[in-house]
Amino acid sequence: MRWFDVVINGGGLCGSALALGLAREGWRVAMVEPNPPRVQQEGWEERVFAFTPRAWGWLEQLEVPLPRAERVQEIAVGDEKGIALRFQTQETTLPYLAMVAEAERVRAAIWQAIEEQSSAVRVVTEGHLQMLRVEEEGVEVALTNGEVWGCRLVVGAEGRGSWVRETAKIASEVVDYGQVAVVANLACSRDHQGVAYQWFRSDGVVALLPLPGRFVSLVWSTATASAPALLSEEAEAFAERVTAASGEVVGRLQMVTPRAGFRLSWLRCERVVGKRVALVGDAAHGIHPLSGHGVNLGLNDAAELARAIGRAGEGDDPGDGVALARYARWRATEPLLLQTATHLLAWGFGWEDEGVARLRRWGLRLVNRLPMVKRHLIRYAALGHF
Repeated sequence: MRWFDVVINGGGLCGSALALGLAREGWRVAMVEPNPPRVQQEGWEERVFAFTPRAWGWLEQLEVPLPRAERVQEIAVGDEKGIALRFQTQETTLPYLAMVAEAERVRAAIWQAIEEQSSAVRVVTEGHLQMLRVEEEGVEVALTNGEVWGCRLVVGAEGRGSWVRETAKIASEVVDYGQVAVVANLACSRDHQGVAYQWFRSDGVVALLPLPGRFVSLVWSTATASAPALLSEEAEAFAERVTAASGEVVGRLQMVTPRAGFRLSWLRCERVVGKRVALVGDAAHGIHPLSGHGVNLGLNDAAELARAIGRAGEGDDPGDGVALARYARWRATEPLLLQTATHLLAWGFGWEDEGVARLRRWGLRLVNRLPMVKRHLIRYAALGHF
């Protein structure tokens, strides 16, 4: 039976980053992921994320050969009446508010870095975990490809339908928002100047994230009943719709990728650790995308779990209860605060009543004139905490 220090089930962004981070600290790691990155050589990937300085900085520390990305220098928030609130880099000590990059290209870059750690990381792309037995001194896992491994710690990083979470009997609560995020990338006729836009409209939340060159990424969070029309509309007509919804702030728009839709839900677990088990990323929590912090929470999980475990050394145990309790304590506040704040935003901005809309507009403009409140919101927007 082959032995590893840590087995990670899931090789998405946070799972693969954790594998790399632990390998950099000297641990022997196995990562199980049946869907390796597949990046097209030309064009744009559909899914795009805004990475906070903290999350992007950690990937840089791990020496990931990061792909093309665009710095967000300003965040502009408004509604159908126009922009009412702006956050700018010069109001902070940060070099940028976010880095916008294609998710699959970032994942491919992490996997590339993992390949250079081949002696420390075993990557399995054929088969998946089917058995997990926790004992006092370790864990035995079996894969569908017939392999059986021993390890000290198993990490669930396989998303909201986490097999590790269910097998470890860690209870979770899911709330369906009744919304779908429609995503696509578009070319714009005017320079976006590194500005990320977000409009809270009666037909949903529309966000445009800047990409390198004259391109932007769209996330339109709308009611489930409205999503089919947005997804099936002719490409030219849809681009015109987005151009109108954005008030032509980046000029006229033209589709450059197909559209995709993702159901939106909220997930919270009763705990993020069990006996020799830890959860990271969407396996541990799920939030509405309007804050843009889902992926950053996952990367912060991975960074904090690697820090809690520490460097490998003779006799060290990465599944030790003290280390896992430390990780659980460190991750008790940030996800809860972000989930609560984002949940309230998703609820509060979902009201279509004109009176509520006027009050909302007044509140945004008021915040724009209150430096102390604004600084706290900038910390939320750029760092994911207050």
